[in-house]
Amino acid sequence: MAKVKQISAWVVNRPGMLGEVADALGQKKVNIRAFMAAVMDTRGFVRVVVDKPAVARKVFRDNGWETTEDEVVEVTLPDRPGALGRIADKLGAAGIDVQYGYVGTAGSASKVNLYLAVPDVAAALRALR
Repeated sequence: MAKVKQISAWVVNRPGMLGEVADALGQKKVNIRAFMAAVMDTRGFVRVVVDKPAVARKVFRDNGWETTEDEVVEVTLPDRPGALGRIADKLGAAGIDVQYGYVGTAGSASKVNLYLAVPDVAAALRALR
């Protein structure tokens, strides 16, 4: 478990926008470790965890995308049934509310990284030890 930086950006909601964001990061050799994208209030909204947060912030700023940065909890867990439940149960038992989470995996993955937004990152990390 670790705390990591998550960068969120408001972008224009139109076809191809996610590709523009990913391409802009890729051109600066920023690797996207995880992302989620949604439409909120008619605007596009993208959250990313990347290997080079400072470079990603600059890419977003240079493109005029309004950004915020937060710390989230990164949990590596086996890609097996029940793994998420065990993590969520520990946080619930510690009274920690999960505001949102996201994960991704390829079919051949044996482990995945789970990213959780919680009100108190330090408390969540203690609960998950």
